[in-house]
Amino acid sequence: MLCTHNNGELTIKNVGMHVKLKGWVSRVRNLGGLIFIDLRDMHGITQIVVHPDNKFYNEATKLRSEYVILAEGEVIKRVSPNKQLKTGEIEVNLTKLDILSTANTPPLIVADETDALEDVRLRYRYLDLRRPVQQNYLLKRNEIVKSIRNTLSDLGFIEVETPILSKSTPEGARDYLVPSRVNPGNFYALPQSPQIYKQLLMISGIEKYYQIAKCFRDEDLRADRQPEFTQVDIEASFISEEDIFGFLEKLFTNLMKDVLGLDIQTPFLRMKYIDALLNYGSDKPDMRFENLISDYSFLIKETIPLFNGKEHVRGVKFSSAKTITRKVIDELTEIAKKNHAEALAFVRFDGNEYSGSIRRNLTDEDLQQLNLEKDDILFLVPGKFEDVSQALGAVRLEVAKRLDLIPENVFKFLWVVDWPLLEYDEEEKRFSAAHHPFTAPQKVEDLKNNPKEALARAYDIVLNGYEIGGGSIRIHNQDVQQLMFETLGLSDEDIKDRFGFFIEALKYGTPPHGGIALGLDRIVMILTNTTNIRDVIAFPKNQNARDIMNQSPSGVDQIQLDELKIKVTKDEKK
Repeated sequence: MLCTHNNGELTIKNVGMHVKLKGWVSRVRNLGGLIFIDLRDMHGITQIVVHPDNKFYNEATKLRSEYVILAEGEVIKRVSPNKQLKTGEIEVNLTKLDILSTANTPPLIVADETDALEDVRLRYRYLDLRRPVQQNYLLKRNEIVKSIRNTLSDLGFIEVETPILSKSTPEGARDYLVPSRVNPGNFYALPQSPQIYKQLLMISGIEKYYQIAKCFRDEDLRADRQPEFTQVDIEASFISEEDIFGFLEKLFTNLMKDVLGLDIQTPFLRMKYIDALLNYGSDKPDMRFENLISDYSFLIKETIPLFNGKEHVRGVKFSSAKTITRKVIDELTEIAKKNHAEALAFVRFDGNEYSGSIRRNLTDEDLQQLNLEKDDILFLVPGKFEDVSQALGAVRLEVAKRLDLIPENVFKFLWVVDWPLLEYDEEEKRFSAAHHPFTAPQKVEDLKNNPKEALARAYDIVLNGYEIGGGSIRIHNQDVQQLMFETLGLSDEDIKDRFGFFIEALKYGTPPHGGIALGLDRIVMILTNTTNIRDVIAFPKNQNARDIMNQSPSGVDQIQLDELKIKVTKDEKK
C-alpha cells in the first residue's frame, strides 16, 4: 500500500497508529535541531517531525519546497496544537523517508496567499493549481457537475454528445474556424453552442437530452467570459415554459443543497425584460440590494441645459453616501460613459445644503421633488431609454460595491421573461434575432404584422446579477420558421446554404420543444465566491485569448499550411 491516509484526515483519534503518507513538501523548518515538515496533498496538510537522532535526519535536511516524498511514522499528539488545521492536534514522528522527486525553487508561492501576478500564475498554471484555494475551485466544480447530472438523470434526461467539428452558421459571435485538409478551401466551425444538434435530437425522438458541452466563441474577453467555455445544455420535447422552469428550479434546489448545504425558496421570482431595464437598468439585475432606478423626466426643461431636449432623465439614489467623494464621482462618470451615457449629473444633500453638478440650475420646487434626505446622493443620466438604463445600471452596481450594500452568502435567483424577439438596426435597416433565429414568437401574428413589437418565448435565469442561463421554446412549424428567416432578410440561397439540412429535417414531423443552456463556469464562479472566471477553469486563456503556459495560439510549420492549402502573409504571421 502506497499510503494509508491523506494529509487532511488524521486526528487525535489516530494517535498511536503507524501511517504512510505521500505528497508535496509545503514547508520545512529547522528549529534547534528538530525538523518540521508540512506535507501537503489535495486533502490538506500534516506536520511531520524529525528528531536529530533519526536515521533519516540527514535526508530530511535536504528537503525543499515542492519535493515529492513518501513518509512513514507514528501519529503522536502535538505539544502545541494548531487550530487553523484540521490535523492541527497531531503530528507524525518520522520512521521512514523516501524522496520521490526533487524540485527547483518555484516561481510563485504555493499557498492560498500568493504575491504572484496573474500572468505568472497562468504561465505556471500546474504550480498555481497546487494551491489549496485553486484546488477547492475544481473540487466544487466537480460537486456541482455531479449534482447536475444526478438531478437531470432522475428527471429522465439522457446525456448525448454532439459534434465539435460542425458547420459555420454565423449568428452572434464570431466562429472559430478549422480548415479541412481532406476538403481544401472548406472549413469546419467549432460550436458556439449545440443549438441545431439538440433540436435535431428532438426531431430524432430523443425527448429529454442534456450534455456538459464545450462551446467556443471568438469574442472580446472580460472577467466572466472565456473563448472556450462549458455549457450545461438541456432540451426536451412536448413541454412549455412552465416545464422548463420546473426542471431548472428542481436542479438548482438540489444543487444549492448538495454543494452549499442551503435551502432556497421556489418558485423563483419572475420579471419582465422591460421591468428589469426600467427598475434595475440591466437585463440581469442584482436583487440583493434595493436602490431602484426612477424617472426624473420633470427635470427636462430649458433651465437645465444638460437635460433640455432629451428623451428621458432617470436616476438612482443612495443613502449614507458621505464616502462618495468627488474623485469617486469622476470614476463613476467614466463608468457611465463606457455604458453609453451622454453625461452623469449628481445632487447631494448633507442635511443643511444641497450641492452637485446641476445644483445652480435647480429651483426650490425641483429640490423638493427630488425628496433627498440627509447624506443622500442622487445620480442622474439624460438620453435615450436604453442608454440611460444601461448607464444607471452600471453606476447602481458600482456604488453598491463601494458602499458595501451587497450582502455575502445571499443568493437571489430570478427568471427574466417577455424578451423582444428581434432587434432592429437603424443603419442597416434590417432585423436580427435577439436570441437566435429558432426562438418561437409569443404571437405569430406579431412576427408577421408588427415585428418590432414581437415578444419571444424566451427566458433567462439570473443569479446575483449574472446571467447563468438562457433558453427558449423553439419554432417547430415550417411556415413559422420560414417567416422568421424572411423577416431577418435571409434569401432562399442564404437559408439553404446556412440551414438547409435543418430545414429539411423540419419536414419530417417536428415535436414542440424547448430548452436552456446554463453557463457552468459562471455558476461555479458565483458559488465559490470569486469574480474571475479563470479561477474555476483548470487551464484558462488570459485576457488576450492566449494560453501563456503552452504559448498558444502559435505558428505552425509551412508543410502543415501547404497540406491545408493555406497561405499566410508575413504581416499576418507576426
